[in-house]
Amino acid sequence: MSKSKLSLSGSLPPLMEGAWGGSKKQKINVVTLGCSKNLVDSEVLLNQLSMDGFEVMHDSNDTDSDIVVINTCGFIHDAKEESVNTIMQFVGAKGRGEIEKLYVMGCLSERYKTDLEKEVPEVDKFFGKFDMKAVVSELKATYRPEFIYERKITTPSHFAYLKISEGCNRVCAFCAIPGMTGKHKSKSMEDLVKEAKYLAKKGVREILLIAQDLSYYGIDLYGKGMLAELIQKIAEIDGIVWIRLHYLYPTKFPMDILPLFNTVPKLCKYIDIPLQHSANNVLKHMLRHVTTEETEALLLKIKEAVPGIAIRTTMLIGHPGETEEDFEQLKSFVIKHQFDRLGAFTYSHEEGTYGYQKYSDDVPENIKQARQEELMGLQQGISSQLNTEKVGKILKVIIDREDDEFFVGRTEFDSPEVDGEVLISKEVPLKKGQFVQVEITGSEEFDLYGKVAEN
Repeated sequence: MSKSKLSLSGSLPPLMEGAWGGSKKQKINVVTLGCSKNLVDSEVLLNQLSMDGFEVMHDSNDTDSDIVVINTCGFIHDAKEESVNTIMQFVGAKGRGEIEKLYVMGCLSERYKTDLEKEVPEVDKFFGKFDMKAVVSELKATYRPEFIYERKITTPSHFAYLKISEGCNRVCAFCAIPGMTGKHKSKSMEDLVKEAKYLAKKGVREILLIAQDLSYYGIDLYGKGMLAELIQKIAEIDGIVWIRLHYLYPTKFPMDILPLFNTVPKLCKYIDIPLQHSANNVLKHMLRHVTTEETEALLLKIKEAVPGIAIRTTMLIGHPGETEEDFEQLKSFVIKHQFDRLGAFTYSHEEGTYGYQKYSDDVPENIKQARQEELMGLQQGISSQLNTEKVGKILKVIIDREDDEFFVGRTEFDSPEVDGEVLISKEVPLKKGQFVQVEITGSEEFDLYGKVAEN
């Protein structure tokens, strides 16, 4: 493994000298697992370390680094399994002498730190989700809170996530997240605007507001919901073209944001609202504090207030107590409301949750999988029909990348990594991050085809 030399200068803190032996500059690989909220944490860590003279890299699968920091996910079984497998992959690399140090942070470590320390002693140290300062200190770097809003952007440079809060005050029966992240804690409006301006200066044109619960933003700090005001302040920032919202809960939905979709051109007509289910029996077991009737009334109000809005949702299949009748009701609900985007996930019986303590995992795994496949097959048909209706229209598209055959972009109705794409023929040269008017010429279940529209 090649080692590059550190060129010391007066701008570097004295503790870098000799911290890891003489003038050797350490190369650090930060591996991120899980959600976009984790990704933001990793980007902050990368920036803090790079300011101290470290050579940093992100999500490299090779072992051409001195130190590896794994930012884990601990949400459900599959995510935990991926985190454990990744840890063991780099434990093996350390055992072969390919890396020197291995650290683990994030949600899995927050949730199972004591067990992990016993079972994987090869890891040099485990840190929780909110131990950023401790991680930086362990790596012999200086933690700089005044630069906590600055990040090494790891997404394509034209879009970035803006995490507006931590934690969650809702205690859904199936969800382990509040146990790992604690109560909802909003970031201040001032700090978020400062971070958004920083991102804009870095060339970011699309900002995706993320939190476990956008609907609750500001209540803990200001005594009332402040999401609408935050959106308006970010919309005033030069360089930002699109603002996108993930995730808005149906309970106590912030109705004051709806007029903004018609008055703030930068706000994408797109809402990600995880409904999880539609049957009253299941919603009650889930502790969602909302009914079928209330959910349908909310969807109607959203569509009436914002004609043409794209609604993305997620459904949780096989929750304890879900009957065949409940599932049939869910299918009818999905057919009725024709969601633009829908993801379906099977229930994971997570220790520490209300559901784990109160319910038995009574829906067999094969039934869960069959129901998930049936619902996603249903959604595939809905998506195909909705995409067919877009053929012949001219839509504004942001270009994400170029492949061998097409320029690949997204409309305002599509979020990166989770939604469909627009495949644009190459008659006209385009660049990443460019906005362009595209005539839709064809469609598939989830993607669209198009060409640059003539002026």
